[in-house]
Amino acid sequence: MRHAATLARRGRGNTAPNPCVGAVLVRDDQVVAEGWHQQFGGPHAEPNCLADARSKGINPADCVMFVTLEPCNHQGKTPPCSHAVHKAGIKEIFIGTLDPNPQAEGGAQYLRDRGVTVHEGIEEQLCLDLTADFRTWQFTARPYVFLKMASTLDGKIATRTGHSKWITCEESRADVHRLRMLCGAVIVGGGTLRADNPRLNVRRAESEVDPLAIVVTSNLPDAEEDYFLLRQRALQTIFWTTEQAAASAKAKALTDLGCRIWGLPAATGGGLELGHGLERLRSECGVWYALCEGGGTLALRFIEAGLMDEFRLYVAPRIVGDAQAKNLFSGRAPETMDQALNLRFAGSRTSGVDTLLTYRPKDKDD
Repeated sequence: MRHAATLARRGRGNTAPNPCVGAVLVRDDQVVAEGWHQQFGGPHAEPNCLADARSKGINPADCVMFVTLEPCNHQGKTPPCSHAVHKAGIKEIFIGTLDPNPQAEGGAQYLRDRGVTVHEGIEEQLCLDLTADFRTWQFTARPYVFLKMASTLDGKIATRTGHSKWITCEESRADVHRLRMLCGAVIVGGGTLRADNPRLNVRRAESEVDPLAIVVTSNLPDAEEDYFLLRQRALQTIFWTTEQAAASAKAKALTDLGCRIWGLPAATGGGLELGHGLERLRSECGVWYALCEGGGTLALRFIEAGLMDEFRLYVAPRIVGDAQAKNLFSGRAPETMDQALNLRFAGSRTSGVDTLLTYRPKDKDD
């Protein structure tokens, strides 16, 4: 199943708004055929796996199938995968997790009713994480949101002067640009705009389209200021600001440059209703994945609002050692550890000399 999950990840982004899925056929404890959902509207993982078996002269009826997501049981852009599995003569199948889409579910039961032995919940958390984006699209009206941060070992994202280039190594920065390629929008706060003058584009040769640049700020910049986003990417830049600021002369001047100004409702407890902006990104701009790159105050607001789906933290092996340097997160004042925000650890790997830690929202039942 873990091999099937690795295959599934190859399709991430290309299959949106459908899930990424991987499948393998196993005979005598050896993977003999494999497939994954490669692009939206194309064949799903199971038919691709069966086609791979046929190309190798392997009879699927002699094999056991492992698939990360329950085979679909409806006619959409492609025929039902459950029917293809049964027609291939497969007698036993291991499923990572059930399909959350009510229109497509039922494949496991379809196969059981026809005498196939079905096992469910195999490496279930791994497979649930694989389909976390799909479940976000199914149950909300917003994009799937990555939060990306980089810090030193002592949790600092910049020195007390605001200097932060560079915390992480070249390999980690290249990894972030690959993530930007997946996303339709990159979101930062107004403090990041002013401190870093970011480009928020993709600096990779294979990238043809840059993501939208989203700046969240109640204090709009002057149109004459020399920010890269205003001078070079105005048509791709959207400011999320207060409804009052969106009606200001500053907003009009930025609009004249080509920027878009979205006035967002005030959130309960202060700040902007970030979820409203995310829903507009999906409905008006077709954004399925969004990437928030901080700073610390904005990142915290995404987590507090339940709008973070996957947190990627790059930790560099360096120490600032200054209590007044900028913290990874800021904006709360809990009095006890019981008031801390809890996340679920989802994995780690090296990234050059850095360490990439991945976290997800902690389930309410955990």
